[in-house]
Amino acid sequence: MKRVHEVAIIGGGNAGVSLAARLKRYGVKDIALIEPKEHHLYQPLFSHIAGGRAEVKEAVRSQESVTPKGVEWIKDKAVNVDAKSNSVTLASGSAVTYQHLVVCPGLQYDWDAVPGLAEAVHSPYGSSHYEFGLAPKLWTLLSSMTSGTVIFTMPAGPVKCAGASQKPMYLACDYWREQGVLENIRVVMVQPYPTVFGVPEVDVELDRKIAEYGIELRTNSELVAVDPAHRVATIRNIAEHTSEELPYDVLNAVPPQSTPDWLKATDLPANEDQYGFVEVDKETLQHPRYPNVWSLGDAAGTSNSKAGGALRQQTKVLAKNLLSARKGEPLRAKYNGYSVCPFTVSRNTVVFAEFDNGYKPMPTIPKVPTWKESRLAWWVDRDMFPQVYWHLILKGRA
Repeated sequence: MKRVHEVAIIGGGNAGVSLAARLKRYGVKDIALIEPKEHHLYQPLFSHIAGGRAEVKEAVRSQESVTPKGVEWIKDKAVNVDAKSNSVTLASGSAVTYQHLVVCPGLQYDWDAVPGLAEAVHSPYGSSHYEFGLAPKLWTLLSSMTSGTVIFTMPAGPVKCAGASQKPMYLACDYWREQGVLENIRVVMVQPYPTVFGVPEVDVELDRKIAEYGIELRTNSELVAVDPAHRVATIRNIAEHTSEELPYDVLNAVPPQSTPDWLKATDLPANEDQYGFVEVDKETLQHPRYPNVWSLGDAAGTSNSKAGGALRQQTKVLAKNLLSARKGEPLRAKYNGYSVCPFTVSRNTVVFAEFDNGYKPMPTIPKVPTWKESRLAWWVDRDMFPQVYWHLILKGRA
């Protein structure tokens, strides 16, 4: 069976749905969205669920309900793209041919890259709030702690919203302080880079909160193995080439990530890209070798930090440029590398990091230091953004 569409979009997450909605608003009539999952998730709330500040039901909707009207939802999984023949092969064996293709399947979690990690996060003493099903488990573990050692980790390499790896840690520390048990809990954060985040102004604020909570920050370090039976994490210092074994009572680990294996096997990534990102012009989001192929979001070979805030701008740029390409006009819209990460540094305050692809501050309101800890930023992140997401972004209106 072969379907033919003017625009085919691989991936029904934030990138795929919001782009489909925007293209529909711009007058594109024949759009297909390829997505096998039944449910659509709002990932920024995973951290709040894991920190006891949101309910599971707030972060999920049916895929059918968020798919824009007039867009065909192909409930199937893409397993190959032949850009030379303008064809997408699906898991069912059928194919989709297209005039334009947008590739945005997101990232996959490479649990097996760290020995013992998959078993550890599914054990009674481990979790990962990057998995929707494990986020509430993490809050159960953290909220029941009165003493012991808890380890939070972030991997090297590409990570969707890297700052999210830290958010439940701050929420838990503030909760433990309220309960009067923080002094009895050893908190270790494993960070693979030289600083806690990478934007100097943001690092200052986060370092202040880390000192306030008494968190042990392991920079230039990564989790390389876990012994879930004995609850021991092996941490390697990348800079010093040394390792230490840390016993833990609770482990929250963010898995290594890369693009889906099927995408790596296509010729859409650049030859030297070990993670399989779709090769694109970093400003126009058009593939340099296949002009009718585009990409945005986590799987795109852009240089920005992977985050939903970056998508809002990417969606507008790609939609405008795709329309220009259909008309044979120059691609004038340019993505400027903007990204954003709200850090929930307490149970009612947020450090709002807005930055470019060089990790330099890029505040939406010029000269306003949004990276300062703020209660208003909490309201924006926790209450306003989810409503904007469900009612505006996914409808192509923000």
